[in-house]
Amino acid sequence: MGLEGFIPPYMAPETTGDAVMRGVNYASGGGGILNQTGSIFGGRLNLDAQIDNYANSRHDLIARHGEVAAVSLLRGALFTVTTGSNDFINNYLTPIFSVPERATTPPAAFIGAMIAKYRQQLTRLYLLDARKVVVANVGPIGCIPYQRETNPSGGTACAEFPNQLARSFNRRLRALVDELGAALPGSRFVYADVYRIVSDIIAKYRSHGFEVADSACCYAGGRFGGLVPCGPTSRYCADRSKYVFWDPYHPSDAANELISRRILDGGPADISPVNVRQLITA
Repeated sequence: MGLEGFIPPYMAPETTGDAVMRGVNYASGGGGILNQTGSIFGGRLNLDAQIDNYANSRHDLIARHGEVAAVSLLRGALFTVTTGSNDFINNYLTPIFSVPERATTPPAAFIGAMIAKYRQQLTRLYLLDARKVVVANVGPIGCIPYQRETNPSGGTACAEFPNQLARSFNRRLRALVDELGAALPGSRFVYADVYRIVSDIIAKYRSHGFEVADSACCYAGGRFGGLVPCGPTSRYCADRSKYVFWDPYHPSDAANELISRRILDGGPADISPVNVRQLITA
């Protein structure tokens, strides 16, 4: 893709002027589709706020280069949207805090609210000149060390209820991506099946070069190292490249590289209707 390194975050001091033309990362740890998601973390930015920041970048590009050039640049740019996991992990499934909502809101209603909000957000991106948009689904969140730890009845297996939520959401999301691609003229919405890719890596972890697929490399307690977030007092595995998960929540760099390669060049079972490389050149 021609990138020299990680795309700089929007709030970094150096992400100004023409640096924006080389790409910007608007993501925010703990944020999600719904505005209440991640409230236990305080200063996170959910997707509405992230799109607000993108709108600011768009405004600056128009001011610097004129509307015709800026719009042409944006409509040829690649947009990737990866969100939804936190809406489950740090909202609907949050221990103790989620009890009142889960008592009054069944899973189908919660997922319906996510999809309705996501439709608005992705449509807004389109109205702000996003045309080539990769939408990643929610991975097998029941397999992360944190969920294995907080659902001990599953033994050494993944926690089934979180995975059921992810699969239910993903079915609705696939339909939404198809709907938007058909309804919005000139758009190319692409669906990346991260759930399938990560599930395959976990199921066949040894053939992918890993030695551990259920526990965190950076850990501070628990059977799977999933009880406490990775921090200064944590311990570390000897070789992080042999672990599918870096910490209680996130894949390791080695796993992320495998995921990225399959999204970049994978077949229709991994990403459809085209992969990222094909989307870039479309």
